[in-house]
Amino acid sequence: MRSDLEIVWDIPATPPGFAGRLERFMGPGKTRSETAVEAAGLVACALLLVAGMRASGAWSEWSGPQCAVVALVGLDLVGGVLTNATNAAKRWYHRPDPRTRRSRLLFVSAHVLHLLAVGLVVLSGDWSWVLGNAALLLAGAAVVEFTPLHLKRPVAMSALMAAVLVNLFWLEVPSVLGWFAPLFFLKLLVCHLVPEAPLERRRRA
Repeated sequence: MRSDLEIVWDIPATPPGFAGRLERFMGPGKTRSETAVEAAGLVACALLLVAGMRASGAWSEWSGPQCAVVALVGLDLVGGVLTNATNAAKRWYHRPDPRTRRSRLLFVSAHVLHLLAVGLVVLSGDWSWVLGNAALLLAGAAVVEFTPLHLKRPVAMSALMAAVLVNLFWLEVPSVLGWFAPLFFLKLLVCHLVPEAPLERRRRA
């Protein structure tokens, strides 16, 4: 272990009620610097997504509900990748509690709703796309979750690449939605399911 770094697994107490639930969902104890990077990354990537979709011309062809679904899903995926990559989220979702495995798998499974929204609203009822990606998601999540700890990262990366390649060649979408699969599987299979040590600079005594 480097002398200038330390691993901090301590989870700070959270307030009662809704504020506490929200803090636990995002990861208790998030630092100001983590929040600043998350906010800056969210704004920058959201602007890039909007600019790209406007440049493609697809934005003007979508209905109001289609635009709303794409906007909400895009913000959720960009924000979710950043949030789940923070030390605060890693500490919380990979704490030594037997309930965390169930919590992680439920979190991943809930994202089938994203697939339904995109497949049925934006892709006008493309059930093969929905079911194919749901199978990739649930199978990938099970493999990563039950893989031995020291192999989780490369297994998650393999599952991510396999899902992206399947989407590229067999579950095709319009090019304007080409970002969906990489961000979707990155958020869930890598950022959320892979435990990583919450490293911090060692405080001088």
